[in-house]
Amino acid sequence: MKKIALFGLLLVFAFATTEISAQERRAPSPGAKLEQKVGLTDVTIEYSRPSMKDRKIMGELVPYGSIWRTGANTATKITFSDDVTIEGKSLMAGSYAILTMPGMDSWGVMFYKFGEAGFNTYVEKEPDLKVMVEPVKIDCNVESFLINVDELRDNSASIQFIWENTMVPVSLGVK
Repeated sequence: MKKIALFGLLLVFAFATTEISAQERRAPSPGAKLEQKVGLTDVTIEYSRPSMKDRKIMGELVPYGSIWRTGANTATKITFSDDVTIEGKSLMAGSYAILTMPGMDSWGVMFYKFGEAGFNTYVEKEPDLKVMVEPVKIDCNVESFLINVDELRDNSASIQFIWENTMVPVSLGVK
């Protein structure tokens, strides 16, 4: 009888533990998704939005000269429905991970074909496209990392990475 009672107790405990661990937890850096039509091209950006939380960001939390996955949790994913140009350089339609190498005076912005791994850990390899752009200081502090598509025209836009007092504009061209 004791064995049956013990087995029943273990069974109840196992189900209770499973239920507790299955609960969804808040991400410290919540996810975001941006969908924007530029000309006839659909642009979708999926990323996580870390916050400053009283920390110095540029040059410290996001160190200069090191690869950054451009957000948190996993690399930022960008999808283009059609072929595009980035800073005047061709990039085929598809999904890409965006990794950046921040610098005081210039940023490297790299596009890698997006795989299932999600770039949780960076493995050095040649990007599908790399461009260099200049960061711009802005007059206000942006608490949570933001990616914006602005300056919309019939066949172009600006993809902007904005955090703390820095904006990094990347030109996007479409047909």
